[in-house]
This record gives sequence, structure tokens and C-alpha cells, in this order.
Amino acid sequence: MPESPETAEPSSASRGSRLFKAPRRWVIGAGVVVILALLISTTIRVFAVDLYAVNQESMDPTLRDGERIAVSKSYPEDNGPKRGDIVVFDGEGSFTPYQGGPSLNRSLETLGHWVGLGSAPHVYVKRVIGAAGDLVACCDDSGQLTVNGEPIAENYLPYEVSPEKPASDLTFEALVPEGRIWVMGDNRAESVDSRDLLGAPGGGMISEDRIIGSATSVVWPWEDRRDLEGGLR
Repeated sequence: MPESPETAEPSSASRGSRLFKAPRRWVIGAGVVVILALLISTTIRVFAVDLYAVNQESMDPTLRDGERIAVSKSYPEDNGPKRGDIVVFDGEGSFTPYQGGPSLNRSLETLGHWVGLGSAPHVYVKRVIGAAGDLVACCDDSGQLTVNGEPIAENYLPYEVSPEKPASDLTFEALVPEGRIWVMGDNRAESVDSRDLLGAPGGGMISEDRIIGSATSVVWPWEDRRDLEGGLR
């Protein structure tokens, strides 16, 4: 009876090839997952909700310096900006000098925003006080702002408005044209806003096409997360 042939032992080269292919497949798979996650994250941040860092004290105590906020990119919708909404906008050309086209500084600022280091210096967050057609004025006999002749209750301010402590130390009256908004910070004493640009081109108004989105919630620090409410009464 012929003897059964012995099973050949795999060569060391064959074993090494299998050991090499397994980690390589794992690396490729992990890379695909990372790329897909980046694509999904980018799509969400560009078209739906983005995150911005608060790098100013002009909205204190509603928003504090260093907090991260979620910003809805679908704003404003068909009905346009609403009084009381908290908006994030590009202030280049109005609040900051116009810098022109792409540059190294602009690229670094964009990169810093995407990795969470902070928002670009030309990005601002303020509250909408007046929309198209509104007559915004300060102040009435009680120290309150008025919109179209009606006083507005600003419960978000860090102090109680009174004749001795009005809603703004600067008196003004401004009619908001179509396609623009009048914005102010909640921390009036520390806020650079539409009041400071009354004599500039555009009269302190922000064009609606410069709006990035509306701030909907604070997401960081974790212990301070909260929803943000707009609306003036």
C-alpha cells in the first residue's frame, strides 16, 4: 500500500505574506471609515449645523467668552430674520476692514475654526434688534429701546433698564432697509455693534447675505450646555 504524501509545510515567505496582508486590510478599512466620517461631518457643518467659538464678551451673560455654540445654517428661512434672534455673521467690510480674496491668514483662520481652535476675528455673534422696515430707537422715557414706537422688554440684559440706566448710553434712531438687520450685543457697555457704525457706509446695518446662521444652543462646556431662546416682547 503506497504511503500517503506528507502535507507540505507552508514556507516562511507564505506565512509572512499572510501576516502582512491582514494588517494592511485593517489599515485600508480604517482609512475608509475615517474618510467617510470626515465627508459626513463636513456635509453637516457646511449645510446643516456648524460649531463656533465665542471669542468676545459682547453677549455676556447670554453667551460667555470661550463657549462653543451650535449654529443652524438654514437660517434665515423664507420669513427672514426675526427680532431677538441670536445670529452669527461675517463682519468683514462692516465691523472689520475688508481683506480681499483668499490669503494665508484667511486659510489659517478657516483651519482653526474647523479644528475647534476658535472662530475667525471677522465672525461676530449679536442679537437682532431690528429687521427690514423696522424703526429702531433709543431710548424712551423709561430707558427702553423702541421698535416702531413700541418699547421692548429685554430680559436678557445683565441689568434692569431704567431712566438712570438705559438700554443704551448712545441715543439713536435708525430705519432698517430691505435686506439688512440692526444688531446689538446683550452686554451693551462692551459691545461693538450697529450703534458704532451709524456714520459708516451702510449705516450700521448688516446685510442678510452676511449671516452665517442662528445660534441655537451652547454645547460646550458640557456642564453649561443649554438652549438659546430668541424673540423680543
